[in-house]
Amino acid sequence: MLQQFRQDRFSKGVLNLVIINSIVFLATMAIGDRYEIALEDKFALYFPISSEFRWYQLITHMFMHGGFFHIFLNMYGLWLFGSKLESIWGTQRFLLYYFVCGVGAFLLHWIMGFAGFISPSPIIGASGAISGLVVAYGFLFANSEFMIMPIPIPIKAKYLALLLGAYDLIFGLIGTDNIAHFAHIGGMLAGFILILFWNKNNRNSFY
Repeated sequence: MLQQFRQDRFSKGVLNLVIINSIVFLATMAIGDRYEIALEDKFALYFPISSEFRWYQLITHMFMHGGFFHIFLNMYGLWLFGSKLESIWGTQRFLLYYFVCGVGAFLLHWIMGFAGFISPSPIIGASGAISGLVVAYGFLFANSEFMIMPIPIPIKAKYLALLLGAYDLIFGLIGTDNIAHFAHIGGMLAGFILILFWNKNNRNSFY
């Protein structure tokens, strides 16, 4: 678990995203238990060549999660990194950044799948967008320190972003788990490119 030395309160956009994700998660569990329907499978994002692909999955997959631990980590990361970013960007720009990172996440996942580097499996979760938030935080608040529990060693945000990126790259190439590591990397790349674009065009100062 990550712990920032100084915490921020929920911002408007982050709070709304957390509420929507939580409602969807609870509804998915309730419907699954009552009717034995796996909504997380129906609304996951499939590859375009799959007969299961539907256009709405481009959005719905970001609000589906595979269990409590999955949604807890994503919502914790959304709050931890997103609230401060929204406070300096504003809600509209923050949400734009968030969903652009989500798009970048599934695009790289698709590219790696079509290229044969990974299995073309469906994906769920907001992890790609959250990974983009980590990059933005590492860029804007590079020297902010975190603790990675249970290891009592403080790490700066810029190194945390690099560490998570390296972790996803290594395990994405190894492919020994059921995590869409390249989706995480896609979210990071999309976020980094968008930040560079904003900086180059002097649209809304970061500081």
